[in-house]
Amino acid sequence: MAVTEPEKILVVIDMQKDFIDGSLGTPEAEAIVDRVADKIRTYDSEHVYATRDTHLDDYLETQEGQNLPVVHCLKGSNGWRMSRRLSPLIREDHIFDKPTFGSLDLADKLSSLNDHAKDGIAIELVGLCTDICVVSNALLFKAEMPEVKISVDASCCAGVTPEKHEAALDTMESCQIHITNRK
Repeated sequence: MAVTEPEKILVVIDMQKDFIDGSLGTPEAEAIVDRVADKIRTYDSEHVYATRDTHLDDYLETQEGQNLPVVHCLKGSNGWRMSRRLSPLIREDHIFDKPTFGSLDLADKLSSLNDHAKDGIAIELVGLCTDICVVSNALLFKAEMPEVKISVDASCCAGVTPEKHEAALDTMESCQIHITNRK
């Protein structure tokens, strides 16, 4: 009897200018861009999805804006755009704009893919920020699809700080999300 494999899906979280070298950028975020590009190239384009943090002009009036009063990822702005090195690698119809940390729409899409795939799916996440949007989406996907293998490539993620990156990896690992390429 042949061993079957689930379809492998890559989810690229918020690899946008403002998080890389813009208003909330960090050297750690800049350092992962080429690794994320290399990772994307290992997947068929139909199996690569992405999120894009998307805020409107009233951002500072939102709960997030009250807690993080740094305007970022305003829809249509330069900082909202995906990294120029990555955007050619991701199909526009596979990008999910999200107004908050996790994408319910993407979770629903992945759940539907899992339901219709002959042998299910396996999800790998990469991107920014490990301790905010990566962990939020990983836990959201795990809650929606508890039997789907979900992994995070630590070498293709960066947190707000290196310490918060590590703490988020610990949290995800505690929730049965597989962590790969951890230093």
